Amino acid sequence: MATAGAQPASPAPSAPAPQFPVKFAPIPVLSIFRPLQANGTADDAIASGRVVAGHYPMTARASKHWRIAFLFPHLKDPYWVGCSYGVISEAHRLGVAVDILAADGYDDLPGQLRLTDQAIAAKYDAIVLSPIGMTANNASIAKARAAGIPVFELANDSRSDDLTIKVTTSLRAMGLEAMGWAVRDAQRRGLKAINVGLLPGPMGAGWVKGEVDGSRIGAQQAPIQVNIIDIRYGDSDFKGQTRLARQMLAKYGNKLDYLIGCTGCAPAAVQPVKDAGLAGKIRIVAYDLTDDIARLIHNKEIVAAADTKGVSQARVAINAAVSTLEGRNKELPHTILVKLGLVDQLNFATYPFDTSIAPDGYKTVLSYDPAKN
Repeated sequence: MATAGAQPASPAPSAPAPQFPVKFAPIPVLSIFRPLQANGTADDAIASGRVVAGHYPMTARASKHWRIAFLFPHLKDPYWVGCSYGVISEAHRLGVAVDILAADGYDDLPGQLRLTDQAIAAKYDAIVLSPIGMTANNASIAKARAAGIPVFELANDSRSDDLTIKVTTSLRAMGLEAMGWAVRDAQRRGLKAINVGLLPGPMGAGWVKGEVDGSRIGAQQAPIQVNIIDIRYGDSDFKGQTRLARQMLAKYGNKLDYLIGCTGCAPAAVQPVKDAGLAGKIRIVAYDLTDDIARLIHNKEIVAAADTKGVSQARVAINAAVSTLEGRNKELPHTILVKLGLVDQLNFATYPFDTSIAPDGYKTVLSYDPAKN
């Protein structure tokens, strides 16, 4: 859910170049059904809706070449590349046409709104949106619904009640998982109190609020004293996050024990921590997993990462869209939450990276049309 990643380190476990169609195992999810809180987040849905644990299976091949637009915030980092892989691989299997329309970043809300208008004008059968803002996309979502186009949410949360289905994870749990790992690690080391800095990404993005809220809850619930002594927000491009990391370290470096950052933020902190001579003191934890972060964990430069399983989310989203268009669902869930993962040195060798990361050799593909292939 972020931007530009880290510089290459030693390799993570490799996967073969993709051969389409690709099959995936049923994905552990929580399906949440109405009635639930109006204009709520995914975490609000957990608290107020009917929650059913289970696995999301693949749906059957589509009966026609449905046209589905996917609107991403950008394609500047491995997270969204992984999502594109999940979309394209399933489009091949399902026999549907897809176009991935990417804005230029989390500061390009006008671009995403313009692309949404274009998708509505082009009369796609469905739109899958990864919204830049929690409420900033609501009018566009309502406009698409009024035009008879169902809109599904992928990854980034929204407070719109005009969405057909949300497909995401508990964004608050991202913060809880990352902070929880840091606390457990501190306990193993015999620490009674820790100081933590957060580089969560751009203020206003739904996933960023979830990360920070979860981190604060994790700190409050910890069996040791946890002090979040600095939070620095900013678009998660590598250069900007490197600058924020250096600013944080210049002010608090000697006090920090852990630094927790988003997919673009955590890798950007690696070199500043080294340059400050603090690589042996400050441990970096990531809120999510990309191939860059996997390499850095393998290289012991990042110690752990929560994992929202972006590839799996994308697969569930396109399957949910096709199932809905085909009229295969007896009851539509309001929200589908993909179960989080967590990777560190202990489970690295056996971790299912294919649920999160595009295979080696995958080149970003922006469209697929079964009528032309």
